[in-house]
Amino acid sequence: MAASLALPRTRLAWPGTRTFAAALLVLAGSVTMSCTQQPAAGDASAKDEPRPGDESSASDEETVRAVERQRLKLLVAGDAEAARPLHADDFQLVNPVGRALSRDQYMQALSSGYLDYVAWDPGPIEVRMAGPIAAIRYRSELQVTLQGQPRARLPHWHTDVYRKTGGRWQVVWSQATEIK
Repeated sequence: MAASLALPRTRLAWPGTRTFAAALLVLAGSVTMSCTQQPAAGDASAKDEPRPGDESSASDEETVRAVERQRLKLLVAGDAEAARPLHADDFQLVNPVGRALSRDQYMQALSSGYLDYVAWDPGPIEVRMAGPIAAIRYRSELQVTLQGQPRARLPHWHTDVYRKTGGRWQVVWSQATEIK
């Protein structure tokens, strides 16, 4: 019998919750303002460039992009041990079917083989920064195997929130939505 991957409903409490909430509001406004038609994954005309007027340095934005790309490579490789430190202790994933998973549940699904990323090809990664918080969004082509059953390669939107703690960026929230 497969282990349940359901996440119990709990209230997340972070240090500096008001600051975090304010940063998320700033990011939400920024992301909402930028929700115009985006190029498809792999579109050669798409840019991963910071936009004029962005509050953050290009260096922080590039670091967040690099961490996300490294995280994806480790997840496709099935290396939960190496991927774990890139996920905050209070990480939560909402997968394309709407199931919420904690970091431990996600890493267990990966290390047990319940979840196997066959391919995860991201397009250009948009970044919005607000102090130690970064929101990213991108399209990808994603293919997984669940419980040994291959799934079709499909396009997805990904939205992730990163937090910089102790000088390093970790993903805190992640949501994937299948594009139909």
